[in-house]
Amino acid sequence: MKLLRVGTAGAERPALLDAEGTLRDLSGLVSDIDGDLLADSAALDRIREAAAAGTLPELDAAGLRTGPPLGRIGKVVCIGLNYHDHARETGAEIPAEPIVFFKAADTVVGPDDTVLVPRKSQKTDWEVELAVVIGRTARYLDSADEALGHVAGYAVANDVSEREFQIERGGTWDKGKNCETFNPLGPWLVTADEAGDPQDLALKLWVNGELKQDGSTADQIFPVGEVVRYVSQFMTLYPGDVINTGTPAGVAMGHPEPKPYLRAGDVVELEIEGLGRQRQEFKDA
Repeated sequence: MKLLRVGTAGAERPALLDAEGTLRDLSGLVSDIDGDLLADSAALDRIREAAAAGTLPELDAAGLRTGPPLGRIGKVVCIGLNYHDHARETGAEIPAEPIVFFKAADTVVGPDDTVLVPRKSQKTDWEVELAVVIGRTARYLDSADEALGHVAGYAVANDVSEREFQIERGGTWDKGKNCETFNPLGPWLVTADEAGDPQDLALKLWVNGELKQDGSTADQIFPVGEVVRYVSQFMTLYPGDVINTGTPAGVAMGHPEPKPYLRAGDVVELEIEGLGRQRQEFKDA
């Protein structure tokens, strides 16, 4: 299923995009697309049955904002340097273990919402990423296969980053990762049964119409199942938690000088095969 949330920010309603591309209202069945729903197999089955029966009301998509496909996110865990080609372009060594950092849940915005370039920023960057959405509580998982059984679905994420704040200002990466609007998510949460093999998805990103990133999740250093298993050794993952799994080559930081960092007025578009497309205009904070 393709689950999503539509409407004004803070007042989104749950919806489904059916096989014909028609937007369907889920608010008569569930209150939101969130961790509680993802952990409730009976509720998900009711949605599937209603979709198959054709009984869900149609929504007029014209002029309707698409919000983040997940409400009440608990935490956003991120994996750094998780593509071989991205590590090479930045001159970094291949990590022996996944590099883990966090984004606050309040960085998450809709897939087409405005993204703000932070004040005094000179190095705002883009990163198309596969986001993993947890559907079952995960702690101390034993294997990658077991970990995949705890995944509810997948979404497109843009792990927007400010490289000076992240790398040149001391401390952890978090200062360059947690600026407001720095995690557009969606448009859809595609359930794991529909998304297919998470290690065989094409990722692309354009800036002002120019293709910058063109990669595949097959190039991940630590595959999705291993990432979830690994993270579960250090923290409990709950339904509705999100893991951003890293970005392929082609970020601004990896370009030769002068590096094409983002400025107000730039437009970023990104997509992952089968998971939908985003478009953001950047403006000054």
